[in-house]
Amino acid sequence: MTRRLGSETLVIATHNAGKLKEISALLAPHGVQCVSAGALGLAEPVEDGTTFVENALIKARAAAQASGLPALADDSGMSVAALGGRPGVYTADWAERQSFEGEPGRDWYMAMGKVEGLLCEQGSEVDRSCWFSCVLAIAWPDGETAVYQGRVDGTYSWPPRGTMGFGYDPVFVPQGDTRSFAELDPEEKHKISHRADAFAKLVAAQFGG
Repeated sequence: MTRRLGSETLVIATHNAGKLKEISALLAPHGVQCVSAGALGLAEPVEDGTTFVENALIKARAAAQASGLPALADDSGMSVAALGGRPGVYTADWAERQSFEGEPGRDWYMAMGKVEGLLCEQGSEVDRSCWFSCVLAIAWPDGETAVYQGRVDGTYSWPPRGTMGFGYDPVFVPQGDTRSFAELDPEEKHKISHRADAFAKLVAAQFGG
């Protein structure tokens, strides 16, 4: 039988404000109280897994053990068919940069441009199909875990469009639409995103009848 979340606060294992907001909104209808790992001052673990599942479990386990509370971690990324599934699990790494002050940061426009450049190298008829993957991992302090996976398919579009998303949202046009994820109202995106797909599976297992 699937272990279910209780009345405890759920730690969202992220320091990303956009991700925390999106996950909290998806859990709100189920009465789950969320707090971020960042707000608790928890250290970010080294994500040295080679799959989304491995990295999600690394983050969830670290947050659960450090906080003594159940923790939910998300690992997600974009895969491009013509690039052999890259950037995939290294999606965020492609955006890493050094700022003028020497502090690390992420430049998503640079990352999107890198993907576009690699596609252009393959010619104007290149396959631009791509997909977002999401893995949600729940970990309890005693070591038990549960994993849920989601996906949404679409097309890589250039130039970037929209201001309402984050990460690669401005270049991702989901199947059946002409707007990028960053042009969709957040509520509309929540219904069709890779994270929504994974959350539907989590909700069915954790809060279903």
